[in-house]
Order: sequence, then structure tokens, then C-alpha cells
Amino acid sequence: MTTSQFSCQGIELTLFRYPKKQESNLQAWDASDEHLIKHLIENQQKPVNTAIINDSFGALQCALTAINDHWPLVIETDAKTSLLGAQQNLSDNHLNAKYIEYFNSRELLPRNIQLVLMKLPKNLSYFAHQLQRLSHVLPQGVEVLISAKAKSINKSIIDVISKNLGPASASLTWKKTRVISCIADGLTRALPQDVSWEVAELGLSINNMTNVFAANKLDIGARFMLDNMPQGQYHTIVDLGCGNGILGLRAAQLYPNANIHFVDDSEMAVESSRVNFSANKLNAKATFHWDDCLTNLGDVEPDLVLCNPPFHQGEAITDHIAWQMFLDAYRKLATGGVLHVVGNRHLEYHVKIKRIFKNCTTIASNDKFVILHAIKQ
Repeated sequence: MTTSQFSCQGIELTLFRYPKKQESNLQAWDASDEHLIKHLIENQQKPVNTAIINDSFGALQCALTAINDHWPLVIETDAKTSLLGAQQNLSDNHLNAKYIEYFNSRELLPRNIQLVLMKLPKNLSYFAHQLQRLSHVLPQGVEVLISAKAKSINKSIIDVISKNLGPASASLTWKKTRVISCIADGLTRALPQDVSWEVAELGLSINNMTNVFAANKLDIGARFMLDNMPQGQYHTIVDLGCGNGILGLRAAQLYPNANIHFVDDSEMAVESSRVNFSANKLNAKATFHWDDCLTNLGDVEPDLVLCNPPFHQGEAITDHIAWQMFLDAYRKLATGGVLHVVGNRHLEYHVKIKRIFKNCTTIASNDKFVILHAIKQ
């Protein structure tokens, strides 16, 4: 368990990533969080209706609530781990959450916002979409403060902000971070259309929302998995880290009598899977879960878990998500149930899986990927 003491501008907090029990040693905030807080305090910002967007594990909402426990906040996140992490940290620090509202990244925020704080996301198409959505609710003159590593801020980022929300400029560097200040111009921008494409060889049509991995084509890891799906009869299947749902959709074709559970940390991914399942008119049953791995899957006991694990969380390269996925799969699988995984060869997932399952077979491999198969005994 990683414990982190946050200290910034006289604010002292204990902050954890979510979940607390994980293999990573990554802390729950970064210097760009501190830079935003420093900026607010130095400018004597009063508590006003404030939107916070992309607050990884609640450092910003905890800090503002620590400054004033009546500070009205609306929080937008696409990641369930961010939502749960923020709620965990507010509770652990005995902070009042009464004046905090939560929204997912498809919902328009309220129109009474007077200040916006943002962390720059890794996905810049998603970032542009967030700015476009803000243009629908922010009146002219509202300040939007966007923090990021200094190396991530360049003219093209400033241009994206100016094009989609209003004129912007960046601060001087502090702790290798900068804060961009944008003033909303009050003009409403058109929202982007979801990206759609075909997997012709499977007869599937795929729709991707802006924060879903592999936005406009089938990623090569998933394609390799589709060529090497497990043989057998399966009745309860989990597509863990489902993204746009391509593995679960193929499972619905191969095992039409099964109940497929689509699970992802991204709310947009879960909704993309729901849209795709409906659009492709598949006969299997389907259930959709916006969840932190399999934490809240209830009494579902799958006999097959399909998994294409991510190896990053925001800007951080990490394998702790894969660890949690494998552990959760082992915990939930029925005896004799199968974990079927695709992964980059260099990540050596077979070592982790064998530690958990006491067995692991390589089903297929190529220069970049391996397909691994483990049975709960």
C-alpha cells in the first residue's frame, strides 16, 4: 500500500491512489496539481462555483475543500478509479463532500460555473472534446486554468484551446510544470461525432467515443486475440477492460448462448460497448459495468475472462492495473474457469499469471504479442 503525504501552500493531506492495495509506488498527485493550488492561493481565489476536470485521485478537490469546506465543486471524470479515489481521499482526510457533485464525461456541466480547473489529459482528441463541451455551458469571461508538465505545453496545445474555447496563454515554469489560463469567449462549438469503422471479416461495426483506446481502427493486440479466441463452451464471460467491446462482441458471436459482461474503468468505453452491442444485433445477453476491474461485479462467477490489459494510467507507465485484473479474475472465476490474455511480449505477463494461477500456457505468439491461457484449479 502506497501512503503519500501531500504538502502544498500550508495544506497537509494524506492521499492514496486507488485502490490502496496495489503494486505501484506511484503517488496520488503530481507537481501540476501543486502548481494549480499555488496559483489559486497566490491570487487569493475566493470560493466560487468551480468545475474540476481530470482530477486523477482527488488532490484538487481535497485541497479546495480543505481551504474552505463550503467551496462548491462539480467534478467531471471518465475514470471510475478517479471517482472512487477522490471519494476515498475525501473520507480519509475527514473532508466535507456535501458541496461536491460528480458528472461523467458525456454529461454537460451546470451553466453556473465561475471557474474551471483542468489537468491536461494524455488523449488530446478527448481534451478538445472536453473544451468543446465546456463551450456549451461557460459564459464569456469565465477563466479556465489548465495545468500540465511544461514539456507537454506547446503552441499547438495553445491553438487547440483557443480554437475550442477562447484565447489562452501559459505561465512561467514551476517545478517543470506550467498553468495555461484561458478566458472563455462565450461561443458554442460543435461537438465531434463518434468515430465509426468496420471489422469486415467479422461482420462487425464499431463505434468509438473520444476517450476510448484505438479510436479509429482495430488495435493490433486485439486483432491477434480475435485470431486466437479460446475453444470450448462458455456461459458467463467477462470482457475485462473492454474498451469499445470488440472482444466481447466476438465472444457473443462465438458463444451466442452466453451472458457477456463488459467491464471498463472508462465510462465512455462502457457506453461505446453498449452502443456497439446494440448496433450489431447480437443474440447473447449483455450486461455493462463502469467499474474498477471486478471490484463490484457481485455474485457473477464467470467461466471465461477475456483481457487486453492497459499498461499505462494517464501519463504513468505501470503494470499494476494488469496485476489487479489478473488477481480479480482469479478471485471471481469459477473453478475450471479460464483467463485468456493478450499482452506485449516484453511485459512478461506469464510470470505474474503463473504466480497467481500456478499455471499459464502460451497459446500463440508473434514478434510483438503473446496469448496466455490460465485455468483456475
